Amino acid sequence: MNTKSNHTSLNITEDKYNGITIDGSNLPDNINTFEKELLKILYKNKLRNLLWIKIPIYKSNFIPLLTTHDFVFHHCNEEDITLLKRISTNPIIPTAKNHTLGVGAVVISDNKLLVIKDKFQKGFKLPGGHIDDRENITTALKREVLEETGIKIEFKNIISLGHFSPSQFRESNLYIVCTAKALSCEINIQDADEILESKWLNLDDFFLDEEILSYNKALVKSAIENKGLKKDECNFFTNPNKTYEFFF
Repeated sequence: MNTKSNHTSLNITEDKYNGITIDGSNLPDNINTFEKELLKILYKNKLRNLLWIKIPIYKSNFIPLLTTHDFVFHHCNEEDITLLKRISTNPIIPTAKNHTLGVGAVVISDNKLLVIKDKFQKGFKLPGGHIDDRENITTALKREVLEETGIKIEFKNIISLGHFSPSQFRESNLYIVCTAKALSCEINIQDADEILESKWLNLDDFFLDEEILSYNKALVKSAIENKGLKKDECNFFTNPNKTYEFFF
C-alpha cells in the first residue's frame, strides 16, 4: 500500500512484514530537508520492524547521513543501493542477492556435440554463460549459444543443476544445464574476445579427450540417458507484473 504520512512529504510503502519503504525516487534535493523528513518517519514508526530506502546513484551523497542513523547496506546494482534500518530487536531480514545464475547447453546433432574453447579453461566445454538480470533461462540459453558459436537453438529440457560456492564475489553460483536442438549448423563465433574456438566434436572423441573435465562428460552422459525437465506452458499461473518459466 502506497501512503504519504500526514507529517512528511516523503512517500512510503507498507509491507506485510510490518516494515516500511521510503520511495527513493522523490527525495528532496536538500540533504537537511531529507534528514528532517526521515526523523519524522522514524518517530512515527517506532513499532515497525524495518525501514528500507533505495538511494539512486545521483543521490549517493545521502548515504553517509543514513549510516549515522544506523542504516546498513543490503543490496545494490549499477543504478542504486538499498539500505535498511532495524527498528525492532532481531527482525527477520530477507537474504540479499546471494547467488549468480549460469546456463550451459548440450547440443547434439548427427552424433556430434557443440563445444567451445575459451580463454579461461583448458580443453573444450559446453557453450553457455551468465543469465542476465531479469532474463529467462531459455532466453539466456539461446543468446549465449548464439554469441559463442553462431548456432541458433531450440530449448528442449533441463538436465542438471549445479551449485558452486564461493564464486567470484563470494556468492554462490547456480549452473543450469539444458539440452537443445540445433536449428542451424554453421559455426560463426560472435564473442571473439572470450571464445577461442567452437566446433562440432564427435561424441566418441569428446569422451576420450583427457583435457575435457569429467564434470562436462557427466553432463553430456546425463543428457543422453535422461529426459530431464520440460518447459510447461504455465496456463496455471498468470501475473502481469512478473516474467516466469516452469519446468516439470
